[in-house]
Amino acid sequence: MTLNIELVDQETQTVMFIRTRTSFADMPKLIGESYCKIAAYLGEIGEQPTGMPYAAYYNLDMQDMDLEMGFPVAKQLPGKGEIKPCEIPAGKYVTHMYKGPYTQMEQAYNQIFLWMQEKGCQPTGVYYEYYYNAPDEVPESELLTKIAIPVK
Repeated sequence: MTLNIELVDQETQTVMFIRTRTSFADMPKLIGESYCKIAAYLGEIGEQPTGMPYAAYYNLDMQDMDLEMGFPVAKQLPGKGEIKPCEIPAGKYVTHMYKGPYTQMEQAYNQIFLWMQEKGCQPTGVYYEYYYNAPDEVPESELLTKIAIPVK
């Protein structure tokens, strides 16, 4: 399988997010709940997301994942409780639009890491995934996830 992998310049993205730790097994439920909380808060203050929901993975420890879930927004907004404002930094990102089940993304990541090694790109330690649809909307084979890895 040959992937369309690109090195792109990404602008700063203002976001509202929740960051927590969880196990891989509990992650799907936690992500859904977090998106609902953030969307409800944005509705309360009369704001809308400006892009696809994302998750940022700060480690890949399946028993103790350091995870951030959020939405891009148009401007800096006040936080509320566990919902915080932040920015995803501008910079160089290696990206790939993955199509298929989440359970098979490891193959795509392995090819991306190989591509990065061949091009001399060093990951900064965080991995972003932007979700263009959801398992309750389309069959698993049609799931679209943009993988974006900041590099130096």
